[in-house]
Amino acid sequence: MARYPLNLPAQLKEEAETYAAQQGISLNQFILWSVAEKVGSLKQNLDDPDFPRVTYRRGAAGQPVPVLRGTGIRVQTLVIAARQWGMTPAQIAGEFDLSVDQVNEALAFYEAHCAGIDAMLAVEKAMEASGA
Repeated sequence: MARYPLNLPAQLKEEAETYAAQQGISLNQFILWSVAEKVGSLKQNLDDPDFPRVTYRRGAAGQPVPVLRGTGIRVQTLVIAARQWGMTPAQIAGEFDLSVDQVNEALAFYEAHCAGIDAMLAVEKAMEASGA
């Protein structure tokens, strides 16, 4: 791993420390995660500019999976909470420590990209049914 000295404005560093603590990770891990997320999105160019809170991360199978930016929470997880568990956006926000705006954007992202997300859900369901 290469070392790189980094100077951050004090306010940005404080905010990053707060988010890292909320995620239960170190500031170094948070910065690494953030840079990797940004570089990955630029390389893939998958992000939808209409949904700035949603980005893509490679899942365990190597497939890009839409997640809420900076959280790692998959959009499909929030869709399941809303559709299968009948939770409201406010309930989901409380359960996952998100803002209602984040939840609403994730659900709107699903509506705009439901074919791909539904395909991911179907694959997961089939894997669960087969015991894989």
